[in-house]
Amino acid sequence: MPVQMTETIVAPLDLRPESPPARAADEHRIRVVLIDDDDQFRELAAGELEYLGFDVETYFSGQALFDARGASPEADVIVLDWKLNSELGPDLVAQLRKAGISEPVVFFTGLPTTTYENAALDCGAVDFVDKARGMPILAKRLRRIVEWKKNSATDRERRSLRIGRLSLKAEVAAALWDSNNVGLTLTEFNVVHLLASRAGEYVDYRTIYDCVHHEGFVAGDGDYGFRTNVRSLIKRIRNKFRAFDAEFSEIENFAALGYRWRSHSSVAA
Repeated sequence: MPVQMTETIVAPLDLRPESPPARAADEHRIRVVLIDDDDQFRELAAGELEYLGFDVETYFSGQALFDARGASPEADVIVLDWKLNSELGPDLVAQLRKAGISEPVVFFTGLPTTTYENAALDCGAVDFVDKARGMPILAKRLRRIVEWKKNSATDRERRSLRIGRLSLKAEVAAALWDSNNVGLTLTEFNVVHLLASRAGEYVDYRTIYDCVHHEGFVAGDGDYGFRTNVRSLIKRIRNKFRAFDAEFSEIENFAALGYRWRSHSSVAA
């Protein structure tokens, strides 16, 4: 009796990327400004970020951003490449801050060496992501940064304080030394607030670094490479205070423990 052959139908593999998490209709979508001078990459990156749940505006240069939006990019986070036509990313960060644009900046670049990473973080960026790691990794980092920013803002609203000659106005992120506005960046303000709110207590390098970036962020060489970034940041903060008081010595350091603000009685500002 002949054997009856049956045909097995195999469904084609679904190679489409995993769908993004479902979002409530009224949930805030993170707004990203993406600056990259590679037209094809910019288009592809924006499309993938939008698929992953972000709202994206793209520009081929910093000047294009300024021309289109002036000093108000209306973004939650700014993503930019290191080399942008005739300008460099760190120079653009300085221009953004000078124009009053305070949104956190993330470098997304094909130059993943620690030299570039340290330079990016020293100029005020909050993260540095290698393009080779892909858009899903960038998307996760952006969500963590925006969440950290939101939580930090909520904390600051509750914690204006005065300690010795220092007054911290949390609602505007301003540090006053003898009534002089020291001119701290938002990152620098957060670090001073952290130290002053724990005056007399050493705050370890990792805690300061998490305040600058976000918990679990890794940068620098080796397990303790982030300490170099913390030292550079503290040096910049000290120099800003010393512009108003050459004898400023409130931020103390003990290498094995970290940094502390000298102990004074503090009161709500």
